[in-house]
Amino acid sequence: MPKLAERALNITPSVTLSIDSKAKQMVAQGIKVVNFGVGEPDFNTPENICYAAIKAIHAGHTRYTPASGTQDLRQAICDKLKTDNGLEYTPAQIVVSNGAKHSIYNTLLALCDKGDEVIIPAPYWVSYPEMVKMTGATPVFVETREEEDFKVRIDELRAAVTPKTKALFLNSPSNPTGMVYSRAELQAIADLCVEFQINVISDEIYEKLLYDGAEHISIASLGAEIKDLTIVINGMSKAYAMTGWRIGYTASNKEVATAMASLQSHATSNPNSIAQFASVEALRGPQETITMMVAEFARRRLRMVELINNIPGLSCRMPKGAFYVMANVSQLFGKSIGGEVITDDLKLSSFLLEKAQVATVPGSGFGAGNFIRLSYATSMENIEEGLKRIADFLNS
Repeated sequence: MPKLAERALNITPSVTLSIDSKAKQMVAQGIKVVNFGVGEPDFNTPENICYAAIKAIHAGHTRYTPASGTQDLRQAICDKLKTDNGLEYTPAQIVVSNGAKHSIYNTLLALCDKGDEVIIPAPYWVSYPEMVKMTGATPVFVETREEEDFKVRIDELRAAVTPKTKALFLNSPSNPTGMVYSRAELQAIADLCVEFQINVISDEIYEKLLYDGAEHISIASLGAEIKDLTIVINGMSKAYAMTGWRIGYTASNKEVATAMASLQSHATSNPNSIAQFASVEALRGPQETITMMVAEFARRRLRMVELINNIPGLSCRMPKGAFYVMANVSQLFGKSIGGEVITDDLKLSSFLLEKAQVATVPGSGFGAGNFIRLSYATSMENIEEGLKRIADFLNS
């Protein structure tokens, strides 16, 4: 048997993907599972975007493109960043990749060496620390507090900085918490990163999914110095219901962009040509579908939060963005249900899937073991049914 590389042996499988896989296996067996684990919009890709892809196929746009993406798409991204975020970039500063996850990995490969440290506020998206470890760098976690909307304290962020600190992850709106940083909060983080010359990996994939008047501000827009240190991560999947199309992108200073483009040219070459043509239409075409999706997500969010807070032993805060709720389940630990003791979030999520046929994601995968994550990127009918099942199970 071949000896595996250390990087492969040290990686923890994605808890979100494993839950989703198990739920889908149960569905294939004829079990009616309510899936709150999925991290993608349940809407179809808008028709104008699909038509642009079909048109591209018929026009023969099925060959290799430049490794960093077509000139037209990179220009459309520049136009979007200027209009939506007040950011000026040239196409040479844009690298289009196979999804935002790929964009993040390219960023880490370009920035990090073995021995470097990358600060990650917790709760965090499950893949951040694993991708950091894959580069040989070390993830450094800074805990946040539920009562402070899971936002990192600037004094605790400062305390985590060492001479080895290379980068900071910033995710607003956040997966898994749904929190959104204000301009003042971002400015304090920006000032710290400029002071210590720390790169900011700003994951803005959920920027369009905002509620209650919350405003998305890119930290890169807060001045020339922080812009030079920031790698903006975004993509098509969440705003345009294009998760399977696999188009993400970065915007950064030219030196970092050139390094990422070179890495990608050898690792994967260009992203899907047809999806790139569809993405140009998404960015330049009608935007009404986003408004419709956000309005529906907002309606579901209110109902999910209400139902969770009505279940004894569960509680949650009102998220301001994305499409997730972090439910605090710590009051259930140590309780016995059906002769089985709920020892932790992993056990609870397992019970809910096996006994109640409801898929949730244990918070420990996000560095938050007192919680489980539920997605409201599903129908109102599923939200009502799934939370009724959870309530019935916990009361059984």
